[in-house]
Amino acid sequence: MRLNLFLFIVLCCLPQGVRSEDGSQLWLRFSKQERAGHTINIRGISPTDATITLAKEELLNYWNGVDVTLQLDRKHQRLKGGYQISQDPKGIHVVAGQAIGLLYGAYHLLRLQETGRQLPHLPIIEIPSYDIRMLNHWDNLDGTIERGYAGHSLWKWHELPQKLSPRYEEYARANASIGINATVLNNVNAAPQLLEANYLIKVKALADIFRKYGIKVYLSVNFSSPQILGGLPSSDPLNKDVQHWWRSKVKQIYRLIPDFGGFLVKANSEGQPGPQDYGRTHADGANMLADALSPHGGIVFWRAFVYQPTKDDRAKQAFQEFVPLDGTFKENVILQVKNGPIDFQPREPFNPLFGAMHKTAKMLEFQLTQEYLGFSNHLVYLAPLFKEVLDDETFAYGVGSTVAEMTGRNRRLGSKTAIAAVANIGHDTNWTGHHFAQANWYAFGRLAWGNSLSAEQIADEWIQMTFTRDREFINPVKKMMLESREAAVDYMMPMGLHHLFAFDHHYGPEPWGNIPGGRPDWMPWYYHNADRLGLGFDRTIDGSNAISQYNLPLRNIYNNKSTCPENLLLWFHHVSWNYTMKNGNTLWRELCYRYDHGVQKVREFQKVWDCMEKFIDQSRFHAVQSKLRIQVRDAIWWKDACLQYFQLFSGQPIPYELERPVHDLEELKRIKLPMGHHN
Repeated sequence: MRLNLFLFIVLCCLPQGVRSEDGSQLWLRFSKQERAGHTINIRGISPTDATITLAKEELLNYWNGVDVTLQLDRKHQRLKGGYQISQDPKGIHVVAGQAIGLLYGAYHLLRLQETGRQLPHLPIIEIPSYDIRMLNHWDNLDGTIERGYAGHSLWKWHELPQKLSPRYEEYARANASIGINATVLNNVNAAPQLLEANYLIKVKALADIFRKYGIKVYLSVNFSSPQILGGLPSSDPLNKDVQHWWRSKVKQIYRLIPDFGGFLVKANSEGQPGPQDYGRTHADGANMLADALSPHGGIVFWRAFVYQPTKDDRAKQAFQEFVPLDGTFKENVILQVKNGPIDFQPREPFNPLFGAMHKTAKMLEFQLTQEYLGFSNHLVYLAPLFKEVLDDETFAYGVGSTVAEMTGRNRRLGSKTAIAAVANIGHDTNWTGHHFAQANWYAFGRLAWGNSLSAEQIADEWIQMTFTRDREFINPVKKMMLESREAAVDYMMPMGLHHLFAFDHHYGPEPWGNIPGGRPDWMPWYYHNADRLGLGFDRTIDGSNAISQYNLPLRNIYNNKSTCPENLLLWFHHVSWNYTMKNGNTLWRELCYRYDHGVQKVREFQKVWDCMEKFIDQSRFHAVQSKLRIQVRDAIWWKDACLQYFQLFSGQPIPYELERPVHDLEELKRIKLPMGHHN
């Protein structure tokens, strides 16, 4: 009795939210409900449909409100995978033109319930912003993940198809709950072997699990597969034997997976094979695959991430290669374009291709895995970055031609609309390596569904569903999340600086980096151009003229230092150390203040998080606390390395009111981490 009393006292004294959690439930921490309180009715479709059954089960298990009717109505095909929710005295009605719309509607109801929001008086009508909302996994057949920071791959190829991990269905459920409906299973640096029969059987096993969640499977393919697998003398896209090989391979895939989505292709980029190996164009290669897929309804996503070892500005090369091909791609080809013209930097201007190629379907590619943002060690909420890009004006058709609008114009070309993100998911228990990195997966799904949502609303939802509905927790944590991306930009590469990372693995600063004999456009000095005169890359009309790829009036805005946004100043201009910024600081002083601000912000995040201990479980609290310690140390590392290095050129002191460097520059130069892989 004494022991029981002691345990009771201990349990009563423990902090709130003591139930240990490991993050494996993500934002789906629903509480099981008694089924007797309400009924879930189905109309207009067989109750044995797997997707409808799933929607009903989710509501029976977790909905604690009034009766719900799920109704399939073909007259609502205009909703295109969306749904309508309304309420009358008989209960709530969810209506959709497709079964998957009812599942999405069920998750919408559960999201409202978990965030304490009431149904509005007017009907809710939800139509997704993009037809295809896709994750790209950079997973290899050996279980490793390029640029993966959350453990090994989810896909256990050596066990499939005989053994099916329960995480496959958990993955599909999490994606369906935020509207993601497509997944590319493998790395864009593709191993041809995945197209062999023994691997296609494994792909089929995953597709069969994902199907009821509305998720189609796609594969990255190696352009040289006809040679490597088929023994052909070449993979020339205009060769009849090559075309026949791809048609046969596609038929083989569709016999196994009737709803297979199509191919993602990285070609003639960073050593990958492609049509240019045979004197052909990107359009020749993409159209050959499109012809093979077209009879089955398949799509080709052709990546526009290309750059060659030339003397011209790397930021210009995708535009130069693809714009001349405008109007030559088939209807079922979509160009997959990274959000910026270089490579997923903490901040880039939008890729100028989004304001060009009006006769070609295009889609955005974001990166969830934090290749350039501290891996899974740094808390960086990416929704502000996503929104920044989506809302950017391209001026392709005047005001209102945002990136979101331009990527939604595919339907006018007879193509589907699409958006993709490189996944940050691995086999770690919490899926993403950092508990807050889950928010980036969630945010991508929500914005892919509704690109007008705000970063703040998405953060608010995610916090409530992942942690608690207590406003004393939500408000400070949400503020921290919303400020985290800008803080990372400040302590890494403020004012448009870019690609100052250590070579290959991209973790930590190395502005002095130089590999003897290496390509200039892989070296930090190529991008920062620090010298006695100043800092930055001159992309004006007097420099590389990259600004010419942007539409008016943007090109003129970027070309002038006084009108160029200061957060992109060093992207477009080589600026004197003594140039006067809008706040009166010189460039050098402002650079120092920005780096210091980033460090102080992360220290502030530590303090905020330490005050949150009483609201959540100890396991997740301490895990995030530990990551924030790493982030602060890394932020100081970045600040000390970059400021001391650039000080060699500016010849000016770090303002004395700012924190002094704690590292010696030569000591920092000796830090060498293991090499990784580029993508």
